[in-house]
Amino acid sequence: MTQPIITLTDRCRKCYTCVRTCPAKAIKVEGSCSEIVPERCIGCGNCLRGCPQNAKAIADKAGLTLQMLASDTPVIAVLGCSFPAFFHDISPGQLCAGLRQLGFAEVHEGAFGAELIAQGYADAITAASVPLISSHCPAVVALVERHYPALVPNLVPVVTPMLAMGRYLRNSRGGAVRIIYLSSCIAAKFEVDSGTTCGAIDIVLTYHELEEILRSRTIDPATLPEVPFDGAHPRLGRLFSIPGGTFRAFDIPSDPLDTEVVTAEGEVNVLGIIHDLDRGRISPRIADIRFCYDGCIGGPGRNNELTGYYKRNLIIQHFGNASPAAQPSERNRHPLPAIGRVFSNRHTRLPVPRGNDVKTILQATNKFSRKDELNCRACGYRSCREFAVAVYQGLANLEMCLQFNLQRLEEDRVRLIQNYELAQRELNRNYSDEFIVGNDSHTLEVLALIRRVSPTPTTVLIRGESGTGKELTARAIHRYSLRNDKPLATVNCTTLTEAILESELFGHRKGAFPGAVADKTGLFEAADGGTIFLDEIGDITPRLQAELLRVLDAGEVRPLGGTVSRKVDIRLIAATHKNLEKGVSEGWFREDLYYRLNVFTVALPPLRSRVGSIPILAHHFLEKACHKLNKNIVGVEERAIKAMMQYPWPGNVREMQNVIERAAVLTHDAIIKLGNLPLVFAENYAEGAADVPDLRSFKNEREPHVLRVEKKLILRYLAEAGGNVSKAAQLANIPRRTFYRLLDRHDLKKQKSRTRQLAGNPTVE
Repeated sequence: MTQPIITLTDRCRKCYTCVRTCPAKAIKVEGSCSEIVPERCIGCGNCLRGCPQNAKAIADKAGLTLQMLASDTPVIAVLGCSFPAFFHDISPGQLCAGLRQLGFAEVHEGAFGAELIAQGYADAITAASVPLISSHCPAVVALVERHYPALVPNLVPVVTPMLAMGRYLRNSRGGAVRIIYLSSCIAAKFEVDSGTTCGAIDIVLTYHELEEILRSRTIDPATLPEVPFDGAHPRLGRLFSIPGGTFRAFDIPSDPLDTEVVTAEGEVNVLGIIHDLDRGRISPRIADIRFCYDGCIGGPGRNNELTGYYKRNLIIQHFGNASPAAQPSERNRHPLPAIGRVFSNRHTRLPVPRGNDVKTILQATNKFSRKDELNCRACGYRSCREFAVAVYQGLANLEMCLQFNLQRLEEDRVRLIQNYELAQRELNRNYSDEFIVGNDSHTLEVLALIRRVSPTPTTVLIRGESGTGKELTARAIHRYSLRNDKPLATVNCTTLTEAILESELFGHRKGAFPGAVADKTGLFEAADGGTIFLDEIGDITPRLQAELLRVLDAGEVRPLGGTVSRKVDIRLIAATHKNLEKGVSEGWFREDLYYRLNVFTVALPPLRSRVGSIPILAHHFLEKACHKLNKNIVGVEERAIKAMMQYPWPGNVREMQNVIERAAVLTHDAIIKLGNLPLVFAENYAEGAADVPDLRSFKNEREPHVLRVEKKLILRYLAEAGGNVSKAAQLANIPRRTFYRLLDRHDLKKQKSRTRQLAGNPTVE
């Protein structure tokens, strides 16, 4: 059976309104959305009316309807009793003309079906031995069959007016005909596909669906001349759809003072009567009930623009236009259809929690006592215990509990605050007052510039080679600025493509480009009031240069795919190792952007120009390495310091930090020695030893020569062993671990791999 009500998963936001409004609790929350459970659904349409996101919809039957109309088989339209209350702005004859123009061979009034089943109801009331429940409302029938199976024998064994009309037309027109019923009732869609009712009606369309089909074919019934209906013209049946009209339509006398006849409309009243009947509290002769408020004119396919009182007047007005003279010939021309019906138990039994099952589920949502049960109904269930039962039955999950989610959010908030404080302390420790270490003249000049420019809103351009500490300088400027309580956003322009960088900086709107599934806030907007640091700004494309210039000039940012710009207050710090002046002259960097950035320049000197600060930097990085490696190293020997002062440092401060950390890993003593540094430092130290007379001694002059000889011997043993360290250690007659230490000292592990490849020896040790 096709499910008439479907879920549009991309719209569902799990607000649980459908759960809250569903009287049968036929909603299962699973994954990212809520789905209807077909075996429990009664087709009342509450989930359609209640969903604020319109995530519940009626399965589209328009395509199948148009296919039928395009076929050679005649198609008959039957309009439900409530149609005058929906199509209030056109006459019934104009609506009939529109259906004819759409392609229907005949158009009938479904109100005649109410008159066809009138005698069946009269006979059932006369012969009843138990309280009867009217069966002309498909939602009530589904409610009894699926949720109150004990009351199935109480249902009047008569079909609905829709099915009676379908059987009547098939008997009178033969089998080669298609019948489409038009109604405000969604439960009727369930009825035509279930059990013994199959075959009477081919398709049920709501009035809204009919309007869409007419609109798609550009048919406006209001412009058409009136056309009469086909078949029998009902009389009292036209009153069937309004409250209290059932017995009038059946032509059964009723007394409003008769307490054995119960008449009610609306979900609350119907559920109350069904519940009382199931408990044996009441026992009327018949309960004439309809699930929708205001009867059939208040169904889920109703016209929401009109009040129930006005729609009732429209039905009564249509009844007043009945033509009794046209009745007998059509009524007596064809035999009456079989109107009997058999109902069945369609109840789906769900697992029932036992013992402490409910208690365990409640405790999982932090409800350990009655006072913890808030019963707020935010989950859609009337109480926490009813919700726990639904969780046990697989209809709900723990994440639906609002109280539980709020508690988790509060716990997460506390954890985030703690993590933020820890991260802030770590940043403060890493970027403390000694953010730039050194006592040489170049370093002191940079520090003075930072102190001057930090309190101002001026744009700063930091220039220097890679590894000189441009990001560290930017953080220092932000730290001592008046914006230090606002965000500092850093972006490396080299590591991102143009499209990603543009999205990162300016943000984008959903659908702006393939893959943009949601709105994203750019860094310029997220860091409003703070500072943005653009590292390697010389690498951005000309198009991004133009966008950046626009943001700097106008002070506003517009996301990709957006139409509205937003004012932002941002201080920009940029950095580059490139020659921007050369870029301007060669055309790969905009001249106007260059002048916009080059307001205040901080030029960072390379480490080779800061030789006087190398001893301080060495001990500073050693402290950081000891803390990171959890080792106790007291210092660096003087020879290693001298060697570092003679080294040109092409990687600048970043290279020096890595060299010190590597040496701290390799040393087995409480001091870093020259042998713990890469071999190039020992070689440079030997070549420059003549320039250091205070360190001249036999031992100091011998050391570099010994290291060179040692390195040549290791290379020879490796070559003879084909790169196999174990074999090379045997040839050298030393332990393999010692040989590995020598490889580390001379940085020869790569040489070992190359030797093995050349020897064609894939041995893995």
